Amino acid sequence: MEITSHLSEKALHDYAIVKQAIAGNETAFTELFQRYRESVFFMILKMVNNRTDAEDLMFEAFEKAFSSLRYYSPQYAFSTWLFKIASNNAIDFIRKKKTQIISLDKQDISTEERNYIYNILSDSPSPEEATIRLQRAEFMREKVALLKGRYKKLIELRYFEEYSYEEISTALQIPLGTVKAQLFRARELLLNIIEKSEIPGKEEYL
Repeated sequence: MEITSHLSEKALHDYAIVKQAIAGNETAFTELFQRYRESVFFMILKMVNNRTDAEDLMFEAFEKAFSSLRYYSPQYAFSTWLFKIASNNAIDFIRKKKTQIISLDKQDISTEERNYIYNILSDSPSPEEATIRLQRAEFMREKVALLKGRYKKLIELRYFEEYSYEEISTALQIPLGTVKAQLFRARELLLNIIEKSEIPGKEEYL
């Protein structure tokens, strides 16, 4: 795709790295991650006001961006595209969290909150949707089983057992920083496995 003339030198450099990443250069992924890790993290931190949540959301944002690089258009700076993905992901997280803290039994609930709750209830899955979700959960477990060694264990502890980073560090007796780094790599490997799988609606995993 033709690159528009308004891109800065920094954006042009990013685009060159993106092309390398699309071609399968793992070092390019690492460079993009290192270039924007802190800025994405602090942007999300301002939105969610919790460092642990911000770290999770930061990793998720990079996962979504990296798995969708083929859709990136050089009409925009890579950083703009990445921050949009990160922002949208954080907004979705905040909405879900709000769902959990609003009490359905609250007597003095506002009209806005009540409408919000009704919208949530109207989105409840049908029996058919529930079956599809169950099938997808089984699909995910099958794909996680294809991971090797510690990568498989990390995904299982984090997403199936819902361990915190600290709990994983204690359980596996490895440093907290190692947990986060290896979990990021485990997510990358899992995304690659999913991308190569044939399943309707698999883009929801990416």
